Amino acid sequence: MTGSLTPAPLRVGPESTVPPLRVGNMSGFYGDRISAMREMLSGGELDVLTGDYLAELTMLILGRDRLKSAELGYAKTFLRQLEDCLGLALEKNVKIVANAGGLNPAGLADAIRELGARLGLSPVVAYVEGDDLMSRVSELDIPADAGVPVTANAYLGAFGIARCLDAGADIVVTGRVTDASVIVGPAISHFGWGRDDLDALAGATAAGHVIECGTQATGGNYAFFNRGEIADPVTPGFPIAEISADGTSIITKHAGTGGAVTVGTVTSQLLYEVTGARYGGPDVVTRLDTAVVEQERTDRVRISGVVGEPAPPSTKVSVTCLGGFRNEVTFLLTGLDIADKAALVERQFRAGLERQPAQLDFRLHRTDHPDADTQAAATAMMTVVAWDPDADVVGRAFSDAAVAMTLSSYPGATPSGPPGRGGPYGVYIPAYLPQTEVPHVAVLPDGTRVDIEPPARTQEMGDGHASDGLGADGAPLDAYVPPSGPVRRRPLGDVLGARSGDKGGTANIGLWAGDEEAYRWMLATLTVDELRLLLPEAADLPIERYELPRLHAVNFVIDGLLGKGVAHGYRWDPQAKGLAEWLRSRHVDIPDSLTAPVPTTADAARAAAEENA
Repeated sequence: MTGSLTPAPLRVGPESTVPPLRVGNMSGFYGDRISAMREMLSGGELDVLTGDYLAELTMLILGRDRLKSAELGYAKTFLRQLEDCLGLALEKNVKIVANAGGLNPAGLADAIRELGARLGLSPVVAYVEGDDLMSRVSELDIPADAGVPVTANAYLGAFGIARCLDAGADIVVTGRVTDASVIVGPAISHFGWGRDDLDALAGATAAGHVIECGTQATGGNYAFFNRGEIADPVTPGFPIAEISADGTSIITKHAGTGGAVTVGTVTSQLLYEVTGARYGGPDVVTRLDTAVVEQERTDRVRISGVVGEPAPPSTKVSVTCLGGFRNEVTFLLTGLDIADKAALVERQFRAGLERQPAQLDFRLHRTDHPDADTQAAATAMMTVVAWDPDADVVGRAFSDAAVAMTLSSYPGATPSGPPGRGGPYGVYIPAYLPQTEVPHVAVLPDGTRVDIEPPARTQEMGDGHASDGLGADGAPLDAYVPPSGPVRRRPLGDVLGARSGDKGGTANIGLWAGDEEAYRWMLATLTVDELRLLLPEAADLPIERYELPRLHAVNFVIDGLLGKGVAHGYRWDPQAKGLAEWLRSRHVDIPDSLTAPVPTTADAARAAAEENA
């Protein structure tokens, strides 16, 4: 514990005549809106346009591409976007930085040059490499039963990107860098930051973390999408970070685009896929518990006060393995005696398999309701999932067992669709190496290779509990006195926002309150024990709770909820995207005095009218 975190006077960076850097984002994942590059380039002024294309599942997809051809391994949609927009980007002098290089940044750089020549253009292209450690996979601590390694990539930082931009690159592509690095690198180049400018690096990292997931910062995947805060939720615009020399930033979007940028949308994204108060990276540890998020005006939210600490001596290596093969089938169980019908399915299915898979799960989803007025509402789902190293065990033999039993099983027996032939599944393994042992190379436009040295000063990150047990005013949690007045049993989502996500087999749920009173109620009410009661699927799993007082937020980290990661397909919601909404739907006793942290439609209209008056 670090003592009171009563908000201190905000730090003011040194006087700087360098203008803010306006960085837009055009992609949050491989498959995001393909028109976003043109939307961002034509929608307003930018200095830099960035894109995040990589995730754990994406690395497995690219790894399988590379097994087919050594020339593949990068995000092909990025090239399609450039084919449409390269001339516009060069005309507007907007630098483009993206991690679309995946497993083959050199190949993507060559493809961009070839595209430019075909279009009669001459983009200056550079790339960053060194993250691909497949040749050293034997050095990593990988469980023997994980399967066959397909990719092994270290998370690199932002200084290689900056060196490429310093050399005059119009486009920089990378392999596996941290998600925020594509935003932080341009800021390093623009402001001339060094390794010791920790607060500035941390502030830019916070801004990068907010915008790297695209429209999640502008109203996408947002808890209060329907309460008047998001004026146009149909097609949210992509976000922009205006980063200043001291690392403070304004999160915004192009005028006239959909969605909204509010304290809520920015806070929810700050909480996305993080653990505790300390957000670690290869360049800096960002103290999320020091961030102050304030609405400056409509669609402009300031992030300030972010403190940086030295980076840890080790960096994470993301390893994906082909673990074997999986298949599944879902049976529809309608009407009465659902539990007995499900039990019969399991007995018959097991009896019909010639060979038992290495792992076989039967999952009954009680989506049915008594005395239902539609057949869908009267129907539960029984999903059978199998995993095995042998494709034949979970292939045709598995599907045949599902089909063969349908006329001899429970009344109304039917699958939701024809069983498939199954396919390979992946396993995600996090590993770690000292930063001094991970190459980081900037390949400049003229082909010069520049080694990027790791930070000279590092320190162990600790457990992330920078502010346990304290309210935003620094008072001990046990000093909390619940508000007087009536309480009602109602959904948590009436008063709390939340967002959830995944890191391998681990899920996180970040929740935030609208004011100090609601925050202190949340701290006192949503303990780890209470979360186990509200989310029975997590009852027997390791859970940590972290407090972020300045954000009026807490973050729960649930280890093992997602099995071996999204590519393993262990759970109904394999990336825990809906986990937060499940929690928000659970009912607890809530004081009537607590309200949701969003304006009503009338409040929003009144505020806009006052601003425009």
